[in-house]
Parts: sequence; structure tokens; C-alpha cells
Amino acid sequence: MTEQQPDPAASPAPARGLATGPTRGPATGSTPRPAAVAGRGRPELGVGVVVVTFSPGEHLAALLDSLPAAGAADAPVVLADNGSTDGSVEAAAHRPRVRLLRTGGNLGYGRAANAGAAVLDPQLPWVLVVNPDVVLEPGAVREMVAAAQRHPEVGAVGPLITTHDGAVYPSARRLPTIGAGIGHAALGWVWPGNPWTRAYRQDHAELGERPAGWLSGACLLLRRSAFDAVGGFDPGYFMYFEDVDLGRRLGLAGWTNLYCPTARARHLGGHATEAHAPRMARAHHESAYRYLAGVYPRPWQAPVRALLRVGLGLRGWAAGRSVRVGRGAALPSRAPRPDTDPGRTAP
Repeated sequence: MTEQQPDPAASPAPARGLATGPTRGPATGSTPRPAAVAGRGRPELGVGVVVVTFSPGEHLAALLDSLPAAGAADAPVVLADNGSTDGSVEAAAHRPRVRLLRTGGNLGYGRAANAGAAVLDPQLPWVLVVNPDVVLEPGAVREMVAAAQRHPEVGAVGPLITTHDGAVYPSARRLPTIGAGIGHAALGWVWPGNPWTRAYRQDHAELGERPAGWLSGACLLLRRSAFDAVGGFDPGYFMYFEDVDLGRRLGLAGWTNLYCPTARARHLGGHATEAHAPRMARAHHESAYRYLAGVYPRPWQAPVRALLRVGLGLRGWAAGRSVRVGRGAALPSRAPRPDTDPGRTAP
């Protein structure tokens, strides 16, 4: 899918808070889509699922097993595969309502997600983009859909995400700026409690429903009309920052990114990238530069972009050679509170 950058001058003003009445979101775009080839018959919640895969191993089966209890028992699933060789995607494709879509190579996360969304029934109002190493907790999809339905200006919803050991991952963050980015990148790996990292990651924000600058692409429910209106993920990002960029463009187009901690998911994390740490470190920092250069694109901001290029290049070099630097800021030690979701215990 070719990205269609929004024109801020022609777009509605960004949402201020969350509406509770019948206010409608921004007008949908007219992006042409191929004929639907996945998902015959409308599922109960109107959700289609896209999973970008690259030899996901046993994690993929765990994700698919978690869909029924999460509220997506009858959802069509597209595995947008970037060249798996472990047999896991072929095995998964034998399941009902699961379709294997071979992208033709390792296209990167955003391009593959766009390709997967393009073959879902265009009448489905919701697209759940989720990593293969995520396990959805009971009711997660239902909770996210309900939250988006309560707030028609919401274009994307993200759940509370925990790591494999139960720590809360900061999956709803502010949009990065140069100031916060320098503090976070330079100090986070050695001083994770620094004020720039805490502010960027919203480490001390209450675990309640709230707008966010961007939401983690590890598990993201998208309003189809909003996703289409901004042209989907920017295919120029191979990996990392495509979710940050999407959150920014949704905001520019007048949509809200909503954090919904009553929906929960576990991210087992990183299995596909562990063997390619130096390459992934380079990709992360190249994507960070692409994003920030797009935020500061004017000719008079060229010195800023040059500084970003040098600084991120040096940090990327260090991250590729030091596990400690590459891991970045340690997560705050915080478990989900049971009272954020009545009737459910903390995982």
C-alpha cells in the first residue's frame, strides 16, 4: 500500500480529550483496496486479524489459541509472511479462518501489515495487527472494540501489555521529541529513572484509559476507516518506529490513539531478532532518524537533522556492540493493579 501523507491544513483539528456523545470521526479516505479474499461472512465483532510472521516458531500457535477467549473466535486471520522457513506458518494455515499470505520476501513489518490488511474484507470495521509472540488475555479484543465504540474519534486502541515475567511494558507513550529523545537515548541505558525517559514512557501515569501520542504495534486495534484515511503504515520503515509514525499521522488527521488497560496481552518478545542484534540495532536507529527527520523537515532545520544523523549513528554503533546499551532503559518494576479491571486479577 502506498502511503498517503495527511495534509494538516486540510485535516480536522486533533481531538481534544475523549468524546462521549455521537460525534463522528474524520471522513474516511478513498484508498482503493483489492477484492477481499479473506474472511467470508462478517464476524461478531467485525474484527479481522493481521499477523506479520518471520519464522515465529511455537509462539504463533499460542497467539491463535488465545483468540477465541479474547473475543475473536470467528475473526478471519491473515498471516502476512515475510519468508518463514520453520514450518510454523504452514501448520497454522490449516486452521479454520486462517489464511497464509506470502509477501514475496522480507518486506519489513509495516509493508507486510499493509498487505495483510488489504486482503481482509474491506467491510470489516476493525483490523487487529498483532505480533506472533503475543498472547491475548480473555476479553482483550472485546474490551478494545468496546472502548473504540464508546469514542468515535478514536482511530487506534492499544491494550496493557506485560512482558513474559509480568512487568508492565510502556506501550502508550508520548510522541518523541529531540529533547526527550536525547535524554532517553543517552541516559536511559545507564540511568533508567531519568526524567526524560520517565516522561517519554509515561512510567508513572495511572493505569487508566487515556489518550496517547502513540501505541505499541505489538498489539494494535485499528479503526479501518482511520487506517485507510492515513494510508496505513509507512512502508519506508523496515522495522521499528512504524507504530510511532502511524500514531503521529493519526493524530495529525484528527484521530485519537487510546490506551485501554482493561484489555491485556502478554508479549513474549524478541525471539525473531535475538540472533540479529547488530542488524536490528542499526534498523532501530535508522528508523529513529527517519521519524525525527520527518518531524523537522524544513530547510532551516538541516543542522538539526545533521546532529540527529551523527548522534543516532554513534548510538546505533554502540548498541550493536554492547548488550547493555542495546537493551536501553530497564522497565520500571510495576505490576498491573487488579483495580484497573474489576473482576479480573493481575497476571
